[in-house]
Amino acid sequence: MALNHQHLEKIEKHAGLLGVLIAVMVSLGGLAEITPLFVKAHTVEPAPGIKPYGALRLAGKDIYVREGCYQCHSQMIRTLRFETQRYGAYSVANESVYDRPFQWGSKRTGPDLARIGGKYSDDWQRQHLLRPRSLMPDSNMPNYPWLELAKLDIADIQARMRTLRFLGDPYTDADIAAAPAQLQGKYEIDALIAYLQGLGVDNVPATTSDLPAVPGDKPGAPAPQPNDFESKRNLR
Repeated sequence: MALNHQHLEKIEKHAGLLGVLIAVMVSLGGLAEITPLFVKAHTVEPAPGIKPYGALRLAGKDIYVREGCYQCHSQMIRTLRFETQRYGAYSVANESVYDRPFQWGSKRTGPDLARIGGKYSDDWQRQHLLRPRSLMPDSNMPNYPWLELAKLDIADIQARMRTLRFLGDPYTDADIAAAPAQLQGKYEIDALIAYLQGLGVDNVPATTSDLPAVPGDKPGAPAPQPNDFESKRNLR
């Protein structure tokens, strides 16, 4: 016991040694908690019905990231009753398995976009991207006039599909070969609209019956559906 007490006293009296040992213990504890999460993240399987992005939507997703849309819009509906009532069914990890990087986020200067697909027409989305205040006077979203001037680079998008296939996305040679037909004559604004219109539509699991209940739900209450959206006025 005396020997152990001497060791403890030595550690307590030497700040450098104490700092090193604390760092070692914190590192070991952090690894024990973080490593399983990394392993689990790489074992998430896509939900039934979830497929990798088509060429046009893939281009739109990259434009969405490039323009920094994620800095004002999240794509994660939380498991809270008021969120599911406003936006639709809450988000699950395996519906975003093909997002690199994922777009869940937490910043909401604008509304969550996880289930925005199909809520508005293509023409509405186009005008909103070019002149947002012509539709929503209180919006602080910037105009994006250059999107209707820039054509898509077909070879670049095909190269991105090959890279994603190398990383594990199940693109086939036929998918990559079909990209030029999907992208021919398309502009960046067309790609971004296609991406937005697929959110909550193309990436919705085929069934949500196995999802856990939303906290606060009453037994037997109908589950909120992805297309149960609020009014346009509340999305400002």
